Amino acid sequence: MTISERIFEKMDELNMTQKTFCNLTGIRQTTVSEWKRNNTNPSTDKVMVICSVLKVSPEWLLSGTEVKGEYRNQVDWFVVDKKCELGNVIIEYNKMNSIQRARLMGYIDSLKEMYKKR
Repeated sequence: MTISERIFEKMDELNMTQKTFCNLTGIRQTTVSEWKRNNTNPSTDKVMVICSVLKVSPEWLLSGTEVKGEYRNQVDWFVVDKKCELGNVIIEYNKMNSIQRARLMGYIDSLKEMYKKR
């Protein structure tokens, strides 16, 4: 199943019209119609807003995998909204040179040790 197929399946499950979906996500109706007509997928910059509106995880939207109890497929990456606090941390980290990054990681290690002793 493609990403767009999962989107339309979830919209049906939520009894959400395409117009409502477009109003909530800010994605043009012509774009969403094109996904359906051509069986194409949304661009990556739309993933987080789609997940938010459909109340699904990026993991489910992208792969169809759902978390069941304690079982979870382990992944080596994260999807983070760049507008959130953690997204801002990543943006600022990426602006740093290697010395600044090493110093920041040293601070993080020190904080971890400090809280471990408490």
